[in-house]
Amino acid sequence: MAIYNDLNKQFIEGRWVEGGEEDHVDNLNPFDDSELNSFKAAGKEEVDRAFKNAKEVSKTWSRTNPLVRRDLMLKAATLLMERKEEFVDWLIKEVGSTRIKAEVEVKQSYDMLLEASGYPTRMHGMVIPSITDGKQTYVYRKALGVVAMISPWNFPLYLSMRTIAPALACGNTIVVKPASQSPVTGGTIIAKLFEEAGLPAGAMHVVVGKSAVIGDYFTGHPESRLISFTGSTPVGKGIGRIGGEGLKKLALELGGNNVFIVLDDADIDRAVDSAIFGRFMHQGQICMSVNRILVHESRYEEFKEKFITRVKNIPYGDPADPHTVVGPLIDKKAVKRVVDLIERTVQAGARLEVGGKADGNVVVPCVLSGVTRDMPIFQEEVFGPAVGLISFKDDEEAIDLANATDFGLSGALHTRDIQRGIQMALRVETGMIHINDQSVNDEVNTPFGGEKDSGVGRFGDDFIVDEMTTVQWISIQVEPRKMPF
Repeated sequence: MAIYNDLNKQFIEGRWVEGGEEDHVDNLNPFDDSELNSFKAAGKEEVDRAFKNAKEVSKTWSRTNPLVRRDLMLKAATLLMERKEEFVDWLIKEVGSTRIKAEVEVKQSYDMLLEASGYPTRMHGMVIPSITDGKQTYVYRKALGVVAMISPWNFPLYLSMRTIAPALACGNTIVVKPASQSPVTGGTIIAKLFEEAGLPAGAMHVVVGKSAVIGDYFTGHPESRLISFTGSTPVGKGIGRIGGEGLKKLALELGGNNVFIVLDDADIDRAVDSAIFGRFMHQGQICMSVNRILVHESRYEEFKEKFITRVKNIPYGDPADPHTVVGPLIDKKAVKRVVDLIERTVQAGARLEVGGKADGNVVVPCVLSGVTRDMPIFQEEVFGPAVGLISFKDDEEAIDLANATDFGLSGALHTRDIQRGIQMALRVETGMIHINDQSVNDEVNTPFGGEKDSGVGRFGDDFIVDEMTTVQWISIQVEPRKMPF
């Protein structure tokens, strides 16, 4: 099986073509800054061609037999696993994924394709009793038409697939604008996969360009009915404003400042294991990562000692090394931001227990203790391998601290008393929370999404089917109706 080529081209109208701009998007390896490939950037003309063709093809794709769409998803899933090492290799070199993270991401994408294979036959309508004599009322569920997706760089394969697969399975066509840091794993290699699986030309398009040139134009394009975006809250709010002006549906999964609560009756060893994974998976560059660890004052020192001991032994460095747990951040700008956040928090009075420095684009795993709610690492999303420890005195203070930010994506809570944990979890203002686990959970058959500044809409199960479709009321006046005039 030959590896995919032309991954540095635009995918428009079923053809692999060069972009129309003179500028280029250079795709760099975040570990050593070497160039992987370079794209001739797409401009507004390419965006127009993609959306207009997607609109035209949507007229036939939406009427395709549901089993044809089902089989396409299953074929793509089979091909993905046959090409697993090719996808893993690209995730390692393009976004600094460790092998553990890359394999998890490929498996998640595979699971998403299998789940989406059921969507074509789950687009259920209904019959409603009419309140008008002699009338029959039907509600049909239909594809929206064209979906626009702006994908992120941190989990580019999976976070793109969780929109692309449901959109196509429900009969929509899609235009993808991947992040400039992950144009292959967030865009072109997925298009190659679906092309090989037999997706009709024009059902999927990928445009790679500079956001300053095509970003707002792409977001507001009149042919799209829904904008799916995963990324930062400030950018998401801008997309929401543009989408709102166009009366588009929005699926926005945004930032997180996720809480991890350790109650006084918690199993500390289990909590430490969970917190290590939840904070340091993919260098903490996950919207669901543990951001603030709240520990009851009676267990604080025990947790701190065990947690710091574990952090000191986390292998970090080259993501291509199978033993590496913490690899590089996505670029130098991200490194500078995280190191600055650590330094500002220390200046505010926190204690630097371990780490906090950078080795190239790798930030050494870091723990800060004595953190309070007014400190930067408490208030800001870290998106890097650093975390703050905060002490609390009782359940009420834990809830108050948990809800003391504008975010509400995910969270975790450790206790031996499950009913106590459920009652506390219900009071945390978050879209998802996991008892006796960590915050980085994403299962394809559950509702995934946040509250407050963490976004709108839900992915997964029938929730994403609702996002990707619309309903139409069709009535039949079977018996003649007497009109009032």
